[in-house]
Amino acid sequence: MTVLDPDLNADSSAAGSTKLPRQRDHALRVEPMMALEWSHAVEPAGGVGIATTPAQGRRAWIHRADEQQVLALFRAVGADAPAPWWLRALDRGKLPSRAAGFAVEDEVTDLLANRPGWVFVPWAAEGEVGYWEFVPSESGVYGPAEPTTVQFTDRHPGWVDLLPAHRGPGQRHPIAFTPAALREQIEDLENIA
Repeated sequence: MTVLDPDLNADSSAAGSTKLPRQRDHALRVEPMMALEWSHAVEPAGGVGIATTPAQGRRAWIHRADEQQVLALFRAVGADAPAPWWLRALDRGKLPSRAAGFAVEDEVTDLLANRPGWVFVPWAAEGEVGYWEFVPSESGVYGPAEPTTVQFTDRHPGWVDLLPAHRGPGQRHPIAFTPAALREQIEDLENIA
């Protein structure tokens, strides 16, 4: 970002001085804005279409640039920056590579995209991947509910959280899963909904 020098008259501030500011005092000073650079780094490039899978949403700089450059910029911005789960895990050394994160997302996609009732929701929090919802679990005898949701996480090494359908007050509590455990239990989870 470009800003004016806030101390324009620093050299001419002596009491009674009528000295005009020097030409260089009027120069613009460029200051890096890491947060702005990061927001561009996570912003998807290309078409405006809505992603129906995590892979279709991999259009940002963080998905294509050199992995070490992505990590360096993320670390410079700080751990509170909006970022996908796999980048936070990679930053902490819990995931071996960005490709390993993509593989987890693709494995879950291979399972859920081919099952009736599952829909990918791409508009998660800024920088995040998105999540899967089991639409049939959204309504029931007691009215509308929050549907059964599968989301990606960096909070445990299974990388997948299941949030059961929820009705009424209070928060849903995630249940830690792995893609393999999700595959083994998917029919039971759908029947509960």
